[in-house]
Amino acid sequence: MLENLFKLKENGTNVRTELIAGLTTFLTMAYIIFVNPSILGTAGMPKDAVFVATCLVSALGSAVMALYANYPIAMAPGMGLNAYFAFAVVLGMGIAWPAALGAVFVSGCLFILVTALGLRGMIVAGIPKSLRTAITVGIGLFLALIALKSAGIVVGSEPTLVKAGDLHKSEAIMAILGFFLIVTLDKLRVKGAILIGIIVVTVLSFFFGGNTFHGVFSAPPSITPTLLKLDIAGALSSGILNVVLVFFLVELFDATGTLMGVASRAGLLVEGKMDRLNKALLADSAAILAGSMLGTSSTTAYIESAAGVQAGGRTGLTALTVAVLFLAALFIAPLAGVVPAYATAPALLFVACLMLRDLVDIEWADTTESIPAAITALLMPFTYSIAEGIAFGFITYAVLKLLTGRAREVKPVIWVIAALFAFKIVYIGT
Repeated sequence: MLENLFKLKENGTNVRTELIAGLTTFLTMAYIIFVNPSILGTAGMPKDAVFVATCLVSALGSAVMALYANYPIAMAPGMGLNAYFAFAVVLGMGIAWPAALGAVFVSGCLFILVTALGLRGMIVAGIPKSLRTAITVGIGLFLALIALKSAGIVVGSEPTLVKAGDLHKSEAIMAILGFFLIVTLDKLRVKGAILIGIIVVTVLSFFFGGNTFHGVFSAPPSITPTLLKLDIAGALSSGILNVVLVFFLVELFDATGTLMGVASRAGLLVEGKMDRLNKALLADSAAILAGSMLGTSSTTAYIESAAGVQAGGRTGLTALTVAVLFLAALFIAPLAGVVPAYATAPALLFVACLMLRDLVDIEWADTTESIPAAITALLMPFTYSIAEGIAFGFITYAVLKLLTGRAREVKPVIWVIAALFAFKIVYIGT
């Protein structure tokens, strides 16, 4: 049944590999079921209900991605998008959270419309090879920053923005040991190297990191306080239209960039398999609507899926495994929460290092190709946003081609996207 549903042999994988890949992806992104309620809770949303909504929409989105698109990419409420929702829209602009959920719903409707009309497919097809490669590399750099921050190896600094953390702390030491363990096991071709590394560091955390075991099972709270509480009429008011536009643009390019980057890493962006990408684009569009109705900010494809891809995940069985685990997390939240961030950091850093090898595919001799690619890759971690990196990359690409008399090389869709991003930056802000 699984073979017929997911075409495992055709994609060079098997059930065991897919299950391990799914568990690996889940462990690297399970933090969202605790972080998302915390962030949205600051906006006045009921944390318990947001916890349930997070688990449900992550399971639903990942399941649709698995069964409809057959992609090994998991879905969950996006980091960055939830912070914008809570701090910029609700707390900063004074918009009630039901109206903000309404804005997410409207942006999701636009998202589905753009996808159904084939415009997202046109955007993907119109992205030049240099920028496509840069998106993968940029996501790798973004993952690296997340990993180093989670491990305490890189910390914030007022005068220098970032600096080295306290490497004498047990968290940093265990993360470093976990990283070396994963690389070593992978080189020795040990199956499940990434998962083994995560588990080993988690076990060590009980002895050296002060981690404590809080049991396995707990009953899920009620979702009623956020279920269908979105205010669409409030979202359509003139004062919040800018919010809808920002949600839409960030969702569009954050999700599209992630899907392209991870799918490219899995070897899925080849002729004959692009129909799966189109289905994946529609699957993540539908998840945004579901999330807004359940009671959470925008749902998107997760870059942590790259860890599962590196573990061998190639089909939707990986994403379906993640979906089942998110449903289980409703009842085993204490167990899911026992994996510390510094235990998954080595896995993300390992994957990030591997994603940087695509740099060799960039045509460095042509600065109208290489400079926009470099800008795209560098701005993702430095702005802490995949969408911002893509925005600056597109604008740079269009401007350099225009100034060097090579405007004919730029496809019409690139001009439109560059103009939209320039308008957003100048008129609305980043």
